[in-house]
Amino acid sequence: MTETGALESTPAADGWWMPAEFEPHSGCWMLWPERPDNWREAAHPAQAAFAAVAAAIGRFEKVHVGVSAAHQARARAMLPAHVELLTLAHDDCWMRDVGPTYVVGERPGLRGVHWHFNAWGGLEGGLYHPWDQDERVAAQVLAHEQRARYRAPIIIEGGAIHVDGQGTALLSQECVLNPNRNPGMTRERMEAVLREYLGVSHFIWLGRGVFNDETDGHIDNLACFVAPGKVCLGWSDDRSDPQHAISLDAWERLNDARDAQGRRLEVTRLPMPGPLHMTEEEARGLAPSERCKSRVAGERLAGSYVNFYMANGGLVMPLLDPRTDAVAAECLKRLCPERQVVGVPAREILLGGGGIHCITQQVPDPQAIRRRPAGRASE
Repeated sequence: MTETGALESTPAADGWWMPAEFEPHSGCWMLWPERPDNWREAAHPAQAAFAAVAAAIGRFEKVHVGVSAAHQARARAMLPAHVELLTLAHDDCWMRDVGPTYVVGERPGLRGVHWHFNAWGGLEGGLYHPWDQDERVAAQVLAHEQRARYRAPIIIEGGAIHVDGQGTALLSQECVLNPNRNPGMTRERMEAVLREYLGVSHFIWLGRGVFNDETDGHIDNLACFVAPGKVCLGWSDDRSDPQHAISLDAWERLNDARDAQGRRLEVTRLPMPGPLHMTEEEARGLAPSERCKSRVAGERLAGSYVNFYMANGGLVMPLLDPRTDAVAAECLKRLCPERQVVGVPAREILLGGGGIHCITQQVPDPQAIRRRPAGRASE
């Protein structure tokens, strides 16, 4: 064993791979927001927002929420009765990044990849410390589900990865190759590791992530796969906004790229909200702390409608700006006509540094995903 309870092999060696998020799910995992130095007003507004997200996703699939022992009663009172609670210690609530990345195999089954985690940069730009409880979340979730676990040898977060389930991975250089995760890691070595742990064969690298994204440019805030060969990209038409140059560069890279099946990508531009900024009232509601990133009034928030969750038959999107919410919703309805688009107010989540995709982790349905991606291309 490479670590207590971890498999010695890799998913690719065993014939397993990470399916796309638009494929069928058996459920969804979340964590409960609790820390008052990252969530204003003792995290109460954020808890209401998380509960609304859980309720929206719960319309389409089973939802499980990890909660510390101290917050069990409050979480149970705020969450729908059909949401399952698990007592689970954690440092903060970003299940996308600290939870397991699930993989499936030819024979129906489900396993999890447990990445190393250092709070988005450790002591060189990380967002809080310590992060030892978050480092154990994936193992606890997989133990609860009685799933086999692969322990990956790199620091990376789930929000830094998007796949199409057919051999292609979408990532940003700003995040995945950032030296504050894996010092000295080359792109070639990173690709070799991800081939083994995601079961992919082809990589599409974008440059930077959303402007002022404190995760160092997670891909899930800028672009994502919505179907084979189809990508949704956050977009700003304002040439004076730094986001415009970032989105334009991503647009050009995506249009020049091919996926693992050799297809050109169909890229849809999804308008960005804002720009949005933290208010003085919101900043005043945070408890002072030396263990967490400080947030100040006027700080630009990395809001994006791309940060949505695709459920079984549904798409739960963040509502962030009355000026653009309806336009973004209509765009997503056209892009995913087979899904019911549900909007949930998400500013309180954004104030803590993320979005709906960041606080969720889908659990694939291994009974419905029983085919290995065909015709994987080599690099």
